[in-house]
Amino acid sequence: MADQDNNEKSANQVETQKTIERKAPADKVGAAGWGLFFIWVGISFLAGFHTGVVILGVGVITLITQAVRKSLNLEIEKFWVIIGLLFVIGGVCSLLELSIPKIPLVPILLIVAGVLLLLSLVRGNSRKT
Repeated sequence: MADQDNNEKSANQVETQKTIERKAPADKVGAAGWGLFFIWVGISFLAGFHTGVVILGVGVITLITQAVRKSLNLEIEKFWVIIGLLFVIGGVCSLLELSIPKIPLVPILLIVAGVLLLLSLVRGNSRKT
């Protein structure tokens, strides 16, 4: 019985170690993505870029972050892929002036992103119960 308990503890320790080893690269990728985001937004404000360029850049940074996660064999975060695609599409539409008349694109994208984030939190909590 003691051997079985020791084997279970050992297996739990190995699993915990694997989780820690995978968390470190994921944290670094996330931190790098946020760092690039803040640098891009700061440069965009200083340079006075068109809103479409700013939105497009944010989308590209978001998608690149997920591509790096995939290249490191980390799980891709579907939420951020969707957000990245929305921002790329919104940026392109804004640059090509394809937005629907009288509807501001940036606030709509931010509202959609917020709703998706809240939904992902609710869905995540319901799975744990």
